[in-house]
Amino acid sequence: MTIRTIRPNRGQHYRPRMHCLQKIEAHMVEMQDPKSGLKGAEQKLNVTTIPHVITGQDIIAWLLNKMKVTQEEAEAYGTMLVAYGYIYPLQNHRKLVMCNDGSLYRFQTPYFWPTQKWVAEDCDYAIYLAKRNIRKKGVLEPFEQEHYTHLHTWLNHKWDFIVMQATEQYKAGKERKKPDRVVLDCQERAYWIVNRPPRRTHSALDYGTDRLIDPTVEEKISFDQHRRMNIFYQQAIMRSKVKSSVSLGALVKFVNTYKNHDPFLAPCLPSNPWVTDNDTYWTLNIRRVDQCTKMRVERWSFSFFELLSDQRGRDDFKSFLKKEFSGENLAFWEAAEELKWGSAAAIATKAAVIFKTFLAPGAPRWINIDGRTMGLTVKGLDHPHRYVLDGAQTHVFLLMKKDTFFRYLKSPVYKEMQKRALNPELHNFSEAQLEQNARNRSLGVHPITVWEQEEEERAKAAIASAPVDVKAMMSKIDRK
Repeated sequence: MTIRTIRPNRGQHYRPRMHCLQKIEAHMVEMQDPKSGLKGAEQKLNVTTIPHVITGQDIIAWLLNKMKVTQEEAEAYGTMLVAYGYIYPLQNHRKLVMCNDGSLYRFQTPYFWPTQKWVAEDCDYAIYLAKRNIRKKGVLEPFEQEHYTHLHTWLNHKWDFIVMQATEQYKAGKERKKPDRVVLDCQERAYWIVNRPPRRTHSALDYGTDRLIDPTVEEKISFDQHRRMNIFYQQAIMRSKVKSSVSLGALVKFVNTYKNHDPFLAPCLPSNPWVTDNDTYWTLNIRRVDQCTKMRVERWSFSFFELLSDQRGRDDFKSFLKKEFSGENLAFWEAAEELKWGSAAAIATKAAVIFKTFLAPGAPRWINIDGRTMGLTVKGLDHPHRYVLDGAQTHVFLLMKKDTFFRYLKSPVYKEMQKRALNPELHNFSEAQLEQNARNRSLGVHPITVWEQEEEERAKAAIASAPVDVKAMMSKIDRK
């Protein structure tokens, strides 16, 4: 592997788990202590004698004796040592687990420890794969061959340099003794298995994106920033507060309301599709379904926002408003949402349609809002933008929340929906049934198909809810 003498400045690279890694390394130092640590021995591996080899059962026994834990905890901790690359297997490199048997392991050299903060760069990995390709005469493992092909395309501009470095390292390795050469090869392979695992394999070193700000650096604050901070804190002190008992009571009420709908606290009925490969749960809870589940209908009563967030609940609420001849408020709210989240090119056209339909004097679906909000909204429509209807939309939302929503919960429409709601029973699949479900796993409906169906339904609903031109209808009747 390429030896680096200057350590790069990667202050944030492993900071999220640095304290954990330092504790692990303290145990690694104890395990390698000549007096109280593990005693390694020479073992033959493919007719080559490898020094300082230890077995998995010796490591588990040492952890049990030293840490005073159960066998399951010792095996889990040993697996973590292998997953982080502090101990590597000699026989099965791709299986990064600690086996409590006679499997052979070795301690990784501290140069490859994660706290060294060496970044596993593509160029170094390409050199390693090219060297391994020379040694194996073009026969690599499938995942290595896939990485090799990708890096050859990605680093084609300096591939000659990579091949030259790999050739020089291969020649230098041939001058070493065979046991040292095998040990170094195993160390490098273990390092890259940890840092470049095969596809669909979990890596213990996945920590997310690098931070852009180092929290250890002292930030210099200017006089203007101090002044703004003082103003902010003064305004915060003058702001009205809520008693902790009131806020905690609201939090307890919220948790009690939603506890049966939390997937971490309540079972997923009829079964979790990610575990059982049975998509009944998704079928019962698609966006537009004839018969909803009881939990879904119950969730609509929690808040008006929950009702509008569910497409099926909104359709049911719309049918209730249609019976009361007061569907213009919800129609205006949906039009404002479409203006806010729709295409930027259609903002002016949509704003003109909304004005003619809901806000203009004598509009076919005129909404009743206060004069001040109406004036500000109409004035803003001279130069429309995404959020020009926010004031009127909030006003209409509060009107529906305070009045129409509670009437809907007491209406026969909602009660009938509660009666017809399904209550699925819990699935209890056996091991054989779970395997059969996995074999019969379907691809499901493509999201684009679902989107096209929803667009079709939305267009039909818009045509059905369009205002009727009475004069045109009368003229047609006269002609007949």
